[in-house]
Amino acid sequence: MIDTFNRTGPLMEAASYPAWTQQLIQDCSESKRRVVEHELYQRMRDNKLSAKIMRQYLIGGWPVVEQFALYMAQNLTKTRFARHPGEDMARRWLMRNIRVELNHADYWVHWSRAHGVTLEDLQAQHVPPELHALSHWCWHTSSADSLIVAIAATNYAIEGATGEWSAADFGAP
Repeated sequence: MIDTFNRTGPLMEAASYPAWTQQLIQDCSESKRRVVEHELYQRMRDNKLSAKIMRQYLIGGWPVVEQFALYMAQNLTKTRFARHPGEDMARRWLMRNIRVELNHADYWVHWSRAHGVTLEDLQAQHVPPELHALSHWCWHTSSADSLIVAIAATNYAIEGATGEWSAADFGAP
């Protein structure tokens, strides 16, 4: 049985969350580390990706970025006001962050243009099918899984790694 969700401290500290959430973070830490520290992101940071790989990354990543607010909206439809405190926290957080996520699509388009990738290229999705796996998984979990699983899958797994990439130096020279 999962206890009611209550955060008792700062947002970014695991100790602020219930024991089951801390266990989830611990259980996922090695998988998250492998993603966050993947060579692709180190090479991207160091500007050592070929133009072809960068193009595929930008085009293949577009569905996740473009649809992220929609994954969150699917999760929002699973909530009801005042059902319980943890659900109210999730509901408020989703409502506030959907708008923020809309900006990320604009940023991605600008980043893509800087690499010679047009909006039409992003929308055409001419990339290997494997690059669609993440967007398909996010869509499936947001539409089919429980609120808690779907938020963990999308907002912890995706946003957590993305936040670390944007803050990490990976031992840059």
